[in-house]
Amino acid sequence: MDGPSRPGSVAAARAEIDRVDAALATLLERRAELAGVVQRLKPVGGFAGRDMERERRLVAAMARHAPRLGEARLAAIMNAVIEAGLDLSEEERRASP
Repeated sequence: MDGPSRPGSVAAARAEIDRVDAALATLLERRAELAGVVQRLKPVGGFAGRDMERERRLVAAMARHAPRLGEARLAAIMNAVIEAGLDLSEEERRASP
């Protein structure tokens, strides 16, 4: 990703947001794919297999990269991301023969 930019108009700022959102969607899809692999490899998968300590470490590491967001906001974001990935993994597991 490029460094921060200061778009000069609402349209330019929205176009930049659209580019970031497209990249974010691609990254979230990849993350969900990798989380699905982890779910298949873990002895206890799904919501029961969540490792809350690992999630806390993940959020703390992310906060070092995004200090303005901070741990509390990132924890909420990552909880939603993790739960979406677990939902998808479970859905795909049920759909597999």
